[in-house]
Amino acid sequence: MKKVALSVVLLFTLSCCLVSNGLADEGKVRLAFVIPSTIDDMAWSQAMYEGIKAVQKDLGEDKLEVAISERLWNAVDAGSAIREYALQDYDIVIAHGAQYQSLLAEIAPEFPETTFAYGTGFAAEEPNIFAYDPHAQEGAYLLGIIAGLKTKSNIVGIVGPVEAGDAIKFNKGVVQGVKSVNADADVRIAYTGSFGDLVAAAEIARTHIKAGADVLTGSAQQTVGAINVTKEFEKIFWLSTDMDQASLSPNTVLAAQAYNFKMVVETMLKKRAEGVLGGEHLELSFANGGLNLVYNEALSSEITDEMKAKVEEAKQQIIDGTLKISLE
Repeated sequence: MKKVALSVVLLFTLSCCLVSNGLADEGKVRLAFVIPSTIDDMAWSQAMYEGIKAVQKDLGEDKLEVAISERLWNAVDAGSAIREYALQDYDIVIAHGAQYQSLLAEIAPEFPETTFAYGTGFAAEEPNIFAYDPHAQEGAYLLGIIAGLKTKSNIVGIVGPVEAGDAIKFNKGVVQGVKSVNADADVRIAYTGSFGDLVAAAEIARTHIKAGADVLTGSAQQTVGAINVTKEFEKIFWLSTDMDQASLSPNTVLAAQAYNFKMVVETMLKKRAEGVLGGEHLELSFANGGLNLVYNEALSSEITDEMKAKVEEAKQQIIDGTLKISLE
């Protein structure tokens, strides 16, 4: 309990005292943002973009300059952009995707004064690389509770991107959350093999529904395609991750796990101002405020107070460490 409390206080300090600790008095920080999709993908990339822009709004554009390179799915193109930003003396280069880890491992040693960052990531061996790591399994477990209590067919469908990284953590959390409240429910997982194939995601969602699933979820940029499919059916619901996606389909998106990437950006700026250019693993969890659970108020009648109480109970157990979500 003491460790959790200390973590919360520390990250609160990092997040809330950015201006008052003197960072605003430093010279302009130049930050580059490299993403596989777009800043308006309503998923992974937009979640970080909004975090960056929120920090820029707090500090002012005269203190935080932001450059963006979009649609860099290709590793060669992404590597060229990352290297070019470093050559142009950008202070921080955020390569927003686990697929960029090997690129940063190769490029970062060549630019020891530049801070690089990627996520979802665990490895931060280089002294100038931050790896940020959303605990996707935590919010996924809570979404799983909602799915397990909400399903009438006892079939829950997951639209996965690739069987690796953050997607695996998310899927495992959903399965365990469902089973914690509905042991008879069948959780079915299918993968598109891509993070951004909206068409394939839509087809998997449609297949899940035709097979009887009445609650669906999934991760990565491709989920927009799957969410659009839910609009075609009555009483089919979606549970989101990365960010609140209710605006995509107000009548089907029940709730969302939303990442607080603003906190990650603030932490990196604070660390860099103190002379720490990387070499750290930055976690996002419910305990430190890196994760949030958001309900769609337009569908408030679909989630009962009893459901919310079970979700809140599990959330508190996750925060205090009495509930452990297995990633095995």
